[in-house]
Amino acid sequence: MTPTRAASRHVTVLATLLVALIAAFLTPGRASAASLQEVTGFGTNPGALRMFRYVPDGLPAGRPVVVALHGCTQNASGYGTGSGWLQLADRWGFSVVLPQQQTVNNASSCFNWFQTGDIARGQGEAASVAQMVDRQLADTSGDTSRVYVTGLSAGGAMTSVMMAAYPEKFASGGIAAGLPYGCAQAAGSPYVCMYVGATQTAKQWGDRVRGARPGFGGPWPTLVAFQGTADYTVKPVNMADLMRQWTDVHGADQSADVSDTVAGYPHQVFRDAAGRAVVETYSITGMGHGQPVDPGSGSEQCGTAGAYVLDVNLCGAYRMGRAWGLG
Repeated sequence: MTPTRAASRHVTVLATLLVALIAAFLTPGRASAASLQEVTGFGTNPGALRMFRYVPDGLPAGRPVVVALHGCTQNASGYGTGSGWLQLADRWGFSVVLPQQQTVNNASSCFNWFQTGDIARGQGEAASVAQMVDRQLADTSGDTSRVYVTGLSAGGAMTSVMMAAYPEKFASGGIAAGLPYGCAQAAGSPYVCMYVGATQTAKQWGDRVRGARPGFGGPWPTLVAFQGTADYTVKPVNMADLMRQWTDVHGADQSADVSDTVAGYPHQVFRDAAGRAVVETYSITGMGHGQPVDPGSGSEQCGTAGAYVLDVNLCGAYRMGRAWGLG
């Protein structure tokens, strides 16, 4: 029996709609999925930064916030994806704030961690990032007691800035290939700080942090740090100085309470007098300058390898997130 022309058109239309529905259901990243969004008007923005954020679909109120600061030559989107933070946000349920530098501020898109006017409370880029945190907490009804800040290289150095200048806003910080607070001033130059390090005692390092927020009674943020042993851009001594700085701030000594290996890499934990882990370090043997990642779909894997995002079979974002109780 031959169908009429109208009936034939009807069948064709139904078939087309069915194929479209199946494709929409099966295609990842369809329109309903969360995406990175730019936020404007988040404050006075004295540091002239851009604010991007990622909020997983259906994220309930009261969830944590992670601030992720890119390295030089990078941007918010690339770092958020490459580091694994957006992947973990979907997996564990938290939102991500991704500040982005502008070339008008720094030709290499580095956060200005070495400029006095950008690292003091209430000024410059530090104040801009603090305003982003306030906006994100208000918009998502986020948990003010579970805000974390992390970054790579210049973003790692700016993480130190935020922990020192705005300690009341952050429960912990995570630094990859970064630098202690006030390092450029202590060394007399950002390049001496990066390539050689600054000669400071633990107390001198701690005093720089305490001086950034005079009279602050705590609690101070805790620290998780990662450093490649073959990093010739930010020398490994800087992670040792980060450890000295933040153990001193927490009133802990500089002797590790735990020394073991994680994924084959040396790992240490430093505890305060109450037994709380206040500093945790990962020394990534043979890794150059970058963020450690472990691409894949396994439960401990995250990230996508690229420039300054290095596949070393350990995902730094995952280790930070577990230390912070995010997952």
